[in-house]
Amino acid sequence: MLLSGKNAVVYGAGGSIGRRVATALARDGATVHLCGRNTGAIQSVADGIRAAGGTATVSAVDALDGDAVRNHADETEASAGLIDISFNLIGVADDQGTALIKMSKADFLRPITIGAEAHFTTATEAARRMAARGAGVILALTATPSRLALPLVGGFGAYCCAIEGFYRGLAAEIGTAGVRVTWLRSAGSPETFSDDVAANEHGDQAGLAHSDYLEQMRNATLLKRFPRANEVAEAAVLAASDRASAITGSAINVTCGQIVD
Repeated sequence: MLLSGKNAVVYGAGGSIGRRVATALARDGATVHLCGRNTGAIQSVADGIRAAGGTATVSAVDALDGDAVRNHADETEASAGLIDISFNLIGVADDQGTALIKMSKADFLRPITIGAEAHFTTATEAARRMAARGAGVILALTATPSRLALPLVGGFGAYCCAIEGFYRGLAAEIGTAGVRVTWLRSAGSPETFSDDVAANEHGDQAGLAHSDYLEQMRNATLLKRFPRANEVAEAAVLAASDRASAITGSAINVTCGQIVD
C-alpha cells in the first residue's frame, strides 16, 4: 500500500469528491482524520472506511476557523502521530449558471473569500508543522476554469486561479524544507453531477438541454469523456505518496485532456 503508516487530514471529507478521496487514501493504508462542519456526513464516510478495514477519525472542524484547525492538528498529533498529508476539499458556496453581469458582488466574491481563507488557514498550519520536521504533502483540488475561458462559472474560476497561485507561492517557500505542495485539476466527474446542479444551470442559461451541455463539454476532452470520480481519488493517492516525490508547485492534470499542458 502506497500510504501505509501515514496520517492524512482531509477537510471537506463529506463532499462528493472528499468522501471518495478519503476512502481511497484509507484503502491505500493511510489513517484518515476526517474534518467537516457536518459531522453526520463525515461519520458515514468513516463508517464505510472502518467497514472496509481502514482507520478513520471524525472531527467537527470549520476550515475557516484558525483556532479550530490548530487545535485539531494538536489533538491529532498527540493521539495519532505527525500529520503527513493535509488535503483541503471543502465546498466554497459558488454560484454557477448566472452571468457575471447579472451576478451580485457578494455572490461573485463568496467562493473566492471562503476558498482563500480556508486554504490559507489549513495549508499554512500544516506547512509549519511539516517544515519543522522536513517532510509532508499538502494537497488541494481545483478545476478547469483555472485555465480555460468558460462562461457562467461566476467567482469559481477566479477562486481556482487564486488557490493555484497561493499554492505555487507556498511550494516555493517550503520546498527547501522537504514539503511538497500540489493540487489536482479536474474537469468534473459524472458521479458528482447529480450532487451539483451547476451543469444543469449552465445548460439552462446557454439555452441547451442538460444532456446537450454535458455532451459539448465531453467532446472538448481528448478522451471524449469526463474523469471518473474514482480516477480523481486514485490520482490523489499517487500525489500523496512517495511515488510523486518529485512533483511540487504544479497541478496534476486529471481533466481527460480538456486542458493540455
